[in-house]
Amino acid sequence: SFLAKAPLFHYPIIGWIARAFDPIPVYRKQETAGGSLAEANAEMFARARQILKRGGGIAIFPEGTSHDDPHLRELKTGAARIALGANVATCVVPTGIYYTAKHAFRSSALVLFGEPISVAPLSVTGEPPPDEVDRLTAAIYVGLDAVTLQAESHAALKLISRAEDIFTTDEDQPVIEEFDMRRRFLEGYHYLCSHDPHRLTKLPHSMARLEAELRRAKLDVHELQPHIDAARLFRVLILLPLALVGAALHWLTYRLVDALAKRFAKGEGSMIATMKFIAALAFYPITYLVLAFLAGWRFGLVIGLITLIATPPLGYLALHVLEDTDDVIGDLRALLH
Repeated sequence: SFLAKAPLFHYPIIGWIARAFDPIPVYRKQETAGGSLAEANAEMFARARQILKRGGGIAIFPEGTSHDDPHLRELKTGAARIALGANVATCVVPTGIYYTAKHAFRSSALVLFGEPISVAPLSVTGEPPPDEVDRLTAAIYVGLDAVTLQAESHAALKLISRAEDIFTTDEDQPVIEEFDMRRRFLEGYHYLCSHDPHRLTKLPHSMARLEAELRRAKLDVHELQPHIDAARLFRVLILLPLALVGAALHWLTYRLVDALAKRFAKGEGSMIATMKFIAALAFYPITYLVLAFLAGWRFGLVIGLITLIATPPLGYLALHVLEDTDDVIGDLRALLH
């Protein structure tokens, strides 16, 4: 069961999905509708403890919000208070999520599970002792630190990301290898900060020169070892005409979803991919129905049904074939260079 802020349960689509997973709503002062915030929170803690006592599991986001900070925010004490107050033996499993491109829908994500933290039951009623809560919260922070990438600034994480891209020159490497390498580079960054800051200041300038050379050559760093993937080239040559049809049919909706996602994300970059997903669930089915209606009205019922069935696969085809086309053009450009 997930702890989730109460407004989520009233959102269209998302609310229906949330309610299906036995969630536990968390209320803020402005969401108690005139009731007592203390009572709402007491009910939340009581329900969480009931789930633990019956052998269930609870997923908590201990920072209290999603964000794009380069490091963990101060943890809330809710996770420790629930675990210590359950009056049964429990364990807390620190969990980190690493995205290859957090703001992009369809990017890869890696979920990492840390060492479980055993929590013995306390023979107390009501709120657990504050010192025990602080101790467990600190242990959770250490556990989360082990499964996340943290730096003092966005610039530091960006530098590590650029270094890893240059070092691997492989856009298809497994995401776990990418994460491990960035962890190693982060350790190297901290070492240079302490032992050789002059060398560290030279690295961004070296990377900038390389990236400028690549831009002049219209190359990507992953094309420094150019090769032609025969299967990919064959797919492009055979399927590109169909892909262009699929792209034309989906173009207006694609642009609309993009515009709506940016507007409703309200500047929160971490929400753009989620908003795209929600908008796509709403607008693509409408697009398919409209196209089928127009085709059926103009050419007859059979053509309308064929349009309804064929349009989604054409969109899927367009998505992948156009990506393949971009890769093939890049590889050819690299070979010529």
